[in-house]
Amino acid sequence: MAIHDRRVEESASRKTLIIVVAVAAAVVIALFFYLLMRAESSRGAGEPTLQGAIRAGSPDWDKYKQGIVLEEPQATEAKRALGDWVMTLQTTVRNITGKTLNGLEIRAAVVDHQGKPVKERTVVVIPGRQPELPPNKTMDVPVMLEGMKDTDDRANIKMELTGFKFKE
Repeated sequence: MAIHDRRVEESASRKTLIIVVAVAAAVVIALFFYLLMRAESSRGAGEPTLQGAIRAGSPDWDKYKQGIVLEEPQATEAKRALGDWVMTLQTTVRNITGKTLNGLEIRAAVVDHQGKPVKERTVVVIPGRQPELPPNKTMDVPVMLEGMKDTDDRANIKMELTGFKFKE
């Protein structure tokens, strides 16, 4: 009987060890993904900008800005397993300037009731997502904003043109 008791104890000890190792591995993996998601959502400082773009204040800005039309943006939102919110803002850009755009930069933002940004992101759409936008053509522009909390005041959304370039 002593041998049988020893085997039962060894078997129970092994089961306990396996359970402890599995729980520890799960915690390490969960922590890794949590840190990865947080690092990804806080990555706003190194956003790309469109080099050599026509920007607000330039004489060509007022001349051509009215010919690059952004439709009223729409938004969808979803809650992630980590508890934060992700919103995808989308608009359609129309090029009625008579020139081919080979550079386009757009800022997307979720704002609070005072109009202050809760979360914002600037993206280079052209050449980032497609090489150019010919005259009298349109393109859809989705921008994902991540890392918002339940307590954030998500009152409105905005998408605006921040820079553009024309094909020579």
